[in-house]
Amino acid sequence: MIDFDRWREIVDSLRTAKLRTFATALSVAWGIFMLVILLGAGKGIENGVANNFRDDATNSLWLYEGRTGKPHAGYGIGRRIEFDARDFDALLQSIERIEFATGRFYLSGEFTVRYGRNVSSFDVRATHPDHQHIEKSIITAGRFINDTDLRQRRKVAILGPKVVEQLFGRRDPLGKWIDISGTAYRVVGTFTDDGWQSELSKIYIPITTAQTVYGGGDRIHQIMFTIRDADPETARRIEGQVRRLMSARHDFAPGDERAMRVRNNVERAEKINSLFAGINFFIWIVGIGTILAGIVGVSNIMLISVRERTKEIGIRKALGATPRTIVSQIVTESLLITSLSGYLGMILGLGVIEVVARYAPKNDYFMNPEANLTVVVAATGLLIFSGVVAGYFPARLAARIQPVVALRAE
Repeated sequence: MIDFDRWREIVDSLRTAKLRTFATALSVAWGIFMLVILLGAGKGIENGVANNFRDDATNSLWLYEGRTGKPHAGYGIGRRIEFDARDFDALLQSIERIEFATGRFYLSGEFTVRYGRNVSSFDVRATHPDHQHIEKSIITAGRFINDTDLRQRRKVAILGPKVVEQLFGRRDPLGKWIDISGTAYRVVGTFTDDGWQSELSKIYIPITTAQTVYGGGDRIHQIMFTIRDADPETARRIEGQVRRLMSARHDFAPGDERAMRVRNNVERAEKINSLFAGINFFIWIVGIGTILAGIVGVSNIMLISVRERTKEIGIRKALGATPRTIVSQIVTESLLITSLSGYLGMILGLGVIEVVARYAPKNDYFMNPEANLTVVVAATGLLIFSGVVAGYFPARLAARIQPVVALRAE
């Protein structure tokens, strides 16, 4: 049976001490709300960084041209280092653990692309077939560049989803011819990409075609390759081999990092994992601090509450209330306040995260924020338990005081 009189008395007691009730509820709700927001923000950052990083093969090394920063073999500093097809072939022959490899021939600026009356500007990439695996381009229709395209220097193109949308709308682009700055290319495939949003607006063409059409000779501006069974130590060792090979071919000091910059994605992945660990550690430190602050706030408020009600307790005892009844009522009040306010703080926090996830503008560095519900519920339970304990012990001490002593308390 529900004791309605008891619950009416509890509600009247909370209504009488509105400021105290509000302060207790605010301490609990704010602590849970901030914990949820911190967890959601941390997860959003982690998801954003991880999503962008998965756009590139994590077992890859990227080589960039540069200018010498150290004198070597009679050459001064500032000499430009340029890659070519022979460098690409030398790497494939010398580095045994290369899995996929591609070069890039840069086409500066955005190219005007036309299909019928639809005209727009897009970034055009000239690559080898293995580029698909290194950039993790996902073919949605047709195919990617193949070796025959390279040998025959075919004018073929693979389009990203935003290119297809702007040029073709809902029509099938496969087999159609598009004009890229005055040169006709046949569309042989479409792709999508899970990484940066900008990757969806790319057009791929064979590197040999670009070298021929745009006067590049055998020039390659960038070289990328993946390593089988790569770990950070292996990647560093292979990076050293690559530096020695390229320095010998282009006569620059092996330790001259300005002559050839290497982006080691294996090491980057290791650093990203360390960064995530640091972010999570920071969030937990701040979250635990917030929870502790909430616990201290609830405990102080409950101690003051029991002290202020010493006379009330004396009157109740004089009227025949037992210590158990008095303690039970105060604990129930504490449980009611902390439970409702904790639940409210959790719902508000989750609601804010849902609103941000649904309506915030798309961002490559922050996406899909979410809070671990198990952790949030556990933290809410901890705050509720702390509030109950904070009310129980002083209430038990006050309930043991003799009515006459309690009535004389200031």
